[in-house]
Amino acid sequence: MKVLVVGSGGREHALVWKISQSARVTKIYCAPGNAGIKGMAECVDIAATDIEALLQFTKNNNIDLTIVGPESSLAAGIVDLFEKHGLRIFGPRKNAAILEGSKVFAKEFMQKYAIPTASFKIFDDLKKAKKYINQIGAPLVVKADGLAAGKGVIVAASIKEAKDAVELIMQDRAFGDAGNKVVIEACLQGEEASFIAFTDGKTILPLPTSQDHKAIYDGDKGPNTGGMGAYSPAPVVTEAIADYVMNKVMLPTMEGMAAEGRPLKGMLYAGLMIEGDKINVLEFNCRFGDPEAQPLLMRLKSDVVDIFEAAIDGTLDMIEMKIDPRPTVCVVMSSGGYPGKYEEGKIIKGLARAVKETGVQVFHAGTARKNGRIVTAGGRVLGVTAVGKSLEKAIEQAYKAVDCIHWTGCYSRRDIGAKALRRSETLGAQVTDRSALMTQPLETEAAVLVAIVMDSKTDLLVMQAAADFLKKMSIPYEMKVAPVHIASERLIHWASTAQQRGIKVIIAGAGIISPLAGIISAHTDLPVIGVPCEDSLRHGMNALVAMVQVPSGMPVATMAIGQMGAKNGAVLAARILALQDKEIAAHLQAFKLEIIRELEEQAGNIEG
Repeated sequence: MKVLVVGSGGREHALVWKISQSARVTKIYCAPGNAGIKGMAECVDIAATDIEALLQFTKNNNIDLTIVGPESSLAAGIVDLFEKHGLRIFGPRKNAAILEGSKVFAKEFMQKYAIPTASFKIFDDLKKAKKYINQIGAPLVVKADGLAAGKGVIVAASIKEAKDAVELIMQDRAFGDAGNKVVIEACLQGEEASFIAFTDGKTILPLPTSQDHKAIYDGDKGPNTGGMGAYSPAPVVTEAIADYVMNKVMLPTMEGMAAEGRPLKGMLYAGLMIEGDKINVLEFNCRFGDPEAQPLLMRLKSDVVDIFEAAIDGTLDMIEMKIDPRPTVCVVMSSGGYPGKYEEGKIIKGLARAVKETGVQVFHAGTARKNGRIVTAGGRVLGVTAVGKSLEKAIEQAYKAVDCIHWTGCYSRRDIGAKALRRSETLGAQVTDRSALMTQPLETEAAVLVAIVMDSKTDLLVMQAAADFLKKMSIPYEMKVAPVHIASERLIHWASTAQQRGIKVIIAGAGIISPLAGIISAHTDLPVIGVPCEDSLRHGMNALVAMVQVPSGMPVATMAIGQMGAKNGAVLAARILALQDKEIAAHLQAFKLEIIRELEEQAGNIEG
């Protein structure tokens, strides 16, 4: 069998890599491909959107199966054209690909079929859009209607940022015709995840869960990109959430598209926002995600060609998909300046060393070969992907390989998979969900001495710093999520009985203007330490002000904003406990000496 893969990114390299493992395949072509793909397929110099030239090439070379990677090819109507000429091709037709190609269509579709999503308004007039922004305030999300390579979504923390976003899209035409209309929608809070499945229009065959990292900088800061890394599985998607997504999102979407006369064949990708038990759809895609494809295809043990053909033939219900249980992680290495302006043609060094790391595949995205050397040729350059016995091991192997590779200006995030690691840590801590807020504390060999309480699961990334320090000091603790707005009565009961249960200190972390710390302090005689958590609105300043302004008689020892404050909160808790516990006092003394040694070493390095 001869197979053509359309596209040139890391997703397409991963597809070529997986297809090459099929015993049914004798020859692989890729148009246009990249320097990495050339090692396992014949690259053809035809643009992914030149569908007439791709059609002619397919006919001339007797291609048996074509796999479409990028959304731009689908929006151009490649599937319609190939099917018209009797050719086998995997992907949705143009009228179905509109689910990704138009944010306006997708939002109206979700509204019509009761698929959970953020509230929204659609505008084709700049002045009306600005007037609406003035009316509802910020934060907001502004989206260009059409395809914009993953960069047409702007999260605006202020009214000014929102107005600047609509000007950028509608007036400056930053994304061309994709900005003829904009969607302005509510800014959702929570943790994102990707739910990606094969579909033949009648059956949904889901892949394992995954999580992308859109923002350019660590901690999900900075402008959005096409994706700076991904991992699978995503522990934020529990079995209950997966069932909900299948029944309330995936199946209604497949059935709704069929009812609209737009039957969907190929991939169905729902980008989700999860906050506790609230699940909303951020967007739909109609192809493999990039970089999610890389870790997902590394976990797929079945012959992917069999799955592609079953989707085309409407027989996905006959496929039994086999998945490697080991976690996988992909770290994207990008050009300096991306997602803004960047230079190309930089020589990439260390690729041979990187691929020698155990369990590592380096998938090329923006690369080319020049004068016998592999050079950068795009914003996202490589997707360094690793599989490991545990998520921690997969992350370790991925970053070992990343550290082997270098070019002038290269950049990668250093926190890919960190959310999953924090969520998966269970030694010495228990994170309960909203429905189980007042469950019994974690059973440990010693009684729990410190309680770490959060207003939202999104604060876990900050509060984990407190848990890590307590663990280092061998202090038993528990972690709980206590959303004030829906569980105030249970929170009051929990706080008023904490001392009876042996808890000595409470560390309360909350963002925006949550009254969590003050409510706890009002209903307990225990010392309460407050940690303001960062938020997208004012970077934790609102939380800080709320904590320091608690009424008289309800003291809260307020720390600095973010992870540093969370760690210091745990240090203060340990000092309080050390007044009556010699063992903890000894641990603290050792910690103090460790800090002194580090400071002396730093001073020595400066002087020397």
